[in-house]
Amino acid sequence: MKSKYKNVKTEYDGHKFDSKKEAIRYAELKALQLAGEIDGLELQPRFELVPKVRWNNRTLRKREYVADFKYYEVYLSRWVVEDVKGYRTDVYKLKRSLFLFNYPEYLFRES
Repeated sequence: MKSKYKNVKTEYDGHKFDSKKEAIRYAELKALQLAGEIDGLELQPRFELVPKVRWNNRTLRKREYVADFKYYEVYLSRWVVEDVKGYRTDVYKLKRSLFLFNYPEYLFRES
């Protein structure tokens, strides 16, 4: 079955990625980590955007943003959250805005 956005799921280094582009970026980040330029590379980090809420006697689940990568950039002395995108949906744009508002301490990158 073809993907809605024409991405090809790819497995690399024992990890499954949603696209070839994401797998290639992971390989680049692994090389940067080996070179000592970044540290603490994490895949699929989760960030809470909105906690669970009680409304009309119901509990609405929390909303999260799942990025593609998180790592510490040694030369900047700063944590980076990175998302690899081929197509930026309206939902992604909303979650990105909520992330930037809730987590200003992170440097955010799109590729």
